[in-house]
Amino acid sequence: MRRVGRRYLRLDKAVEGYARLSPSIRREFFTYTVIGLPGQADEMAARCLELQREFVRVSQHKREIARDVVRRIVASSPNQERLRAHFCYLIAGDVTYGMAHTVERPEPSTGRLVRGSDLDVVVVSDEAITPAEREALDEAIFREKWNLLVLPQLREEIDYVVKDIAKVLAQVQFDGFRNMVACKILHESELLYGSMELFARIKRLVAESGIPEKLRQMEERATREREIAEAHLIQHPVAEQAQCWQHLFFTSEEREEIY
Repeated sequence: MRRVGRRYLRLDKAVEGYARLSPSIRREFFTYTVIGLPGQADEMAARCLELQREFVRVSQHKREIARDVVRRIVASSPNQERLRAHFCYLIAGDVTYGMAHTVERPEPSTGRLVRGSDLDVVVVSDEAITPAEREALDEAIFREKWNLLVLPQLREEIDYVVKDIAKVLAQVQFDGFRNMVACKILHESELLYGSMELFARIKRLVAESGIPEKLRQMEERATREREIAEAHLIQHPVAEQAQCWQHLFFTSEEREEIY
């Protein structure tokens, strides 16, 4: 067996210390693993490369879908200049790791089947924006979220949040599960559209708060736990103790991850 892609940190309330790895054991096996027979090393290597290129292609495609949605919303607003100058639109999640996939799954709130990885979009405004302006933008994104979900040719899920820089300043304290998740998302995020200056400011706040090192330590801990769990499960697949690793088999709901 050969694994394609990479593992990365995910925060999960069901895990002690919150740190686990993504993809989950089950997702990694079904979506990111190539299995071959002895003597098929060349064929397996070729298939791994093909899959890796496909995940990168899917990630880029989903990134462009998210960017197009944001551009369309901004272009249709009478306040489009303010929406460009005083907001930054970020994407996070599978897409930023080049690990987005298209395996169909049910969207949690409706049960409708969507095409694989969701689009984790975070929108941040600066101090010049009023609550009413943020609310109007939130409503516009929600309408696009519904359109993407129900149109048969799309069937994509956007998981998003709209917040101000004051909330970011509170979240980089890294205290409590929600703020830790928010910091992880800001750390891994890429700029889709909007203010480069505000984006750089957010990244600077994350760095100055020591978030990258804290997340690195959490990922190391999660990696050690995963290695221990896999070794134990291979050696004792039906042991009673195996139940303590069940939380590593399945991914927690994506909607818990955007704050």
